Amino acid sequence: MADGHPILEVRDVVKDFDGLRAVSGCSFQVKEGTITGLIGPNGAGKTTLFNLITGFLRCSSGQILFDGKRIDGLPPHQVFRRGVVRTFQIPRELKRMTVLENLMVVPSDQIGENLLKAWLLPWAVSRQEKDTQEKALDILKYTNLFALRDEYAGNLSTGQKRLLEFSRALMSEPWLVLLDEPAAGVNPSLMNELADHIVRAVNDLGVTFLVIEHDMNLVMRLCDPIIVMSDGVTIAEGSPESIQQDPKVLEAYLGYGRNERT
Repeated sequence: MADGHPILEVRDVVKDFDGLRAVSGCSFQVKEGTITGLIGPNGAGKTTLFNLITGFLRCSSGQILFDGKRIDGLPPHQVFRRGVVRTFQIPRELKRMTVLENLMVVPSDQIGENLLKAWLLPWAVSRQEKDTQEKALDILKYTNLFALRDEYAGNLSTGQKRLLEFSRALMSEPWLVLLDEPAAGVNPSLMNELADHIVRAVNDLGVTFLVIEHDMNLVMRLCDPIIVMSDGVTIAEGSPESIQQDPKVLEAYLGYGRNERT
């Protein structure tokens, strides 16, 4: 487990939906340089919490801090600009664009997006586009998608789409990446490849990860620490070994089935 300072702090966060409490005073920290797991039975409120962190939903109460500054209440694009990026349970690739193009549209404030600047500064637009393309190609090499750079994203397999989402996240030069069930629908070979890329991104690029995942073998191998949620609150936090032996965790997973609140 890394000894870095807390890059993300969730403080007593509550989220209500028309009388239904999906998150109920949840608190935890994510330390810089870690791959932190966020697990829990169906209905725990994990994906709702991701939506709160990234600005897709607003907290009913509580605070969310990133790098010591509050981000709760900010719209998603402002959270993104601060260095917080997420992936989704269902990949959201731009199906009719190539793999390379999917990465090239990620950087914000590109000169070519402004019609006046594109007309007055064509040389700057061209130079920036070239730099963006080179960066995108480097990332595709890093994630082993370079051979598919000219393939339409909609034609990729589920596992390849997961790798594409991961590549798009890296394209934004993030501080923190929130991965929502990255192994869902992915064959074991690609799952292991994705896990290796996550570890490399921590070691090579200094990225921190918060990961929701139901594959316990992957969580126990990849994540340290692990945070456990149940009924919208944090019930345990610690190393994989301690989490596996925690009575509260065993009780939560052996309790009745509930529908995920997302």
